[in-house]
Amino acid sequence: MNRAWCFSAALAILSCWNGADAHDTESGWTYPPACCGGDQERGDCQEIPNTSVSTGPDGFRVLLNPGDHHLVTRQHFFRIPYGDTIPSGDSHFHICLHPTEDHANCFFAPPDGF
Repeated sequence: MNRAWCFSAALAILSCWNGADAHDTESGWTYPPACCGGDQERGDCQEIPNTSVSTGPDGFRVLLNPGDHHLVTRQHFFRIPYGDTIPSGDSHFHICLHPTEDHANCFFAPPDGF
């Protein structure tokens, strides 16, 4: 393939791609677009209860039950290494589940932990 064809193909893909819009949290800050697909009703990011999160020696432990996040239909357990967290814009924990409820795409923790 020549470079002109590759460049044209890349432009066509980018012009057709409608990247998912990020949405705002209830407290008003916006989830990063790379973390959140959807909008206020269908987004995959949401605040989760502080009681769903605990700390361990290697990171956060997140136990989600139905009702803790609108996408969760059964219990899930995630280990999030401390270095993989993103500071939240408020004093709450948030998680983005993408592409399915089985995958934690982004995890936001308050800057001061708990």
